[in-house]
Amino acid sequence: MLSEESRAEADGGSWVEQHEEAAHQKRNWVRLTYDCNDRCIFCLDSLAHDGEMRDPEEVKAQILDGRRKGAERLILSGGEPTIHPRYVDFIRLGRLAGYARIQTVTNGRMFAYGDFLTRCLDEGLEEITFSIHGPNAKVHDALVGVKGAYEEEITGLRHALEDGRPIVNVDICVNRGNVQQLEATIAGLYAMGVREFDLLHVIPFGNAWRDGKEVLFYDLEAMRPELLAAFAWSEKPDVHIWLNRFPVKHLEGFHALIQDPYKLNDEVRGRKEEFAHWIESGEPLDCREPRRCGHCYLQHVCDTFESTLQSALAPRFDTLRVDVAWEAQQRPVYGGDPASAKRGKRRLPMAMPKYSPLEALVVEAKATTLRVVAERLADARATIARFGLPKVELVLAELDGFAPFEGLTRVDVTRADQAEVLLALDEDFEVALALRQDNEAWLRALPTPSPRLRLTQPTWERLTESAREDIDLVAFFADFDHDVPVEGVPACILSQGTRGKTERVPAARPLEFDAAVLQERPGAAPVEAFRFVRRYIEDAYFTKSLRCAACAHDASCRGLHVNHVRAHGFDAMQPVRPNGIV
Repeated sequence: MLSEESRAEADGGSWVEQHEEAAHQKRNWVRLTYDCNDRCIFCLDSLAHDGEMRDPEEVKAQILDGRRKGAERLILSGGEPTIHPRYVDFIRLGRLAGYARIQTVTNGRMFAYGDFLTRCLDEGLEEITFSIHGPNAKVHDALVGVKGAYEEEITGLRHALEDGRPIVNVDICVNRGNVQQLEATIAGLYAMGVREFDLLHVIPFGNAWRDGKEVLFYDLEAMRPELLAAFAWSEKPDVHIWLNRFPVKHLEGFHALIQDPYKLNDEVRGRKEEFAHWIESGEPLDCREPRRCGHCYLQHVCDTFESTLQSALAPRFDTLRVDVAWEAQQRPVYGGDPASAKRGKRRLPMAMPKYSPLEALVVEAKATTLRVVAERLADARATIARFGLPKVELVLAELDGFAPFEGLTRVDVTRADQAEVLLALDEDFEVALALRQDNEAWLRALPTPSPRLRLTQPTWERLTESAREDIDLVAFFADFDHDVPVEGVPACILSQGTRGKTERVPAARPLEFDAAVLQERPGAAPVEAFRFVRRYIEDAYFTKSLRCAACAHDASCRGLHVNHVRAHGFDAMQPVRPNGIV
């Protein structure tokens, strides 16, 4: 496979950045219909389909509201959006509202009528995502439940390619019915002129579970050769492949294709009312059952959400984390979602008691430590005074105005010069330094590290940050064998410097609760789903290699953060044998 560097060079030096910026673009998904002219067996949205078209005034309001809130891309979806009688009008409205890009996700059958496609493009439609699920009519029509659908969709696709104006890409829902023809499907579409593909792993919702659970789900390991043959198309400099909802651990060798974790926001947005009901009533999502969860790439997200919600309702944690800047931020939700609730559906009544303020939550949990993230100590003082816990940890960007105080147990910093200043003080608090490239030379030059020094592996919101900032962990710990506690680095990597004699394990952290996931409005449910998912992405989205199942530390190890793996691959993780040797 091409390295990220080679691929970037082949694509003008911007391939990774282009993918990342596209994934992080603010989008307004607008559903137009509760109906579709296909009957896909894997449809996630089928339970909402009743043949209705959304009221044009509601659609107009959602389009304009999303733009006011800063959305840059308008995505018209359904059901099947093109069958709405006002479809072309909505495209025109999006253009007049000032969206930078107007996109539609469609089966494309209506575009078989060339004059209809021309009208859409003339009004401002710029990107068309066709849903095509097989290399021929036999496979595709069986999956979408309509005889003749393939010929119509391919005709629409050809019309769009021949026109030349729109960006054209293809969604393929990968399932047992087409996985063995996946490479052939891509090859055939490539021959027609398609250069961008989104491969969506089937997940257990809607028809896919109700009608298709016995025929759609497959063993990813058994089908690995077929999947790798399809993923290999990403090696072509002119091909862009996106993976959607594929379990990360199955993508070794193609780590650059791992879905941007930012997309988890879209998953929560698509089920926001169900998450709200879970929070407000205590009833989990109706899909929370072991067999079904085992087919869903969101299983760990939901598991973590459940434990977070339980921690808020029955507090049991040692450390409270408060990010001063985070608490001051405004966090708007952009636009609508492709699986929004039906028009006129009443919001479920709030059946929860009024929750205690955060201070009372901390008291109930018997927390002893406050961990404050702030630019400077001055910014943290009010928060420290608010909670009055006996122990304080600081995570500081700058040391301006820093002075030790009673109860300070630890200071986390990002730069070696900051660590040097703090370690020179005649104090007892620990100093935790981030493992970043700018700090590597200083760490390697240490003759005998201070017993107060700790090292931490940072996590990053974006792949590009991880690629730019991370040190080569394997190479570093092959040489750095000082007895310094290290957090966030798996035992297999830490043991590199032991020369096969002594195993090292990561330093443990006390149970921590992040205030950033909470709402403190009187009477509000405690956890807010969008706040949770943002913190999950940064602090809890870790992954491992399939081979890690053979490691002596598999049960206790989280692996590496997903963006570290997206930037550097899975190779660093090698199983530790029961005798402690890597």
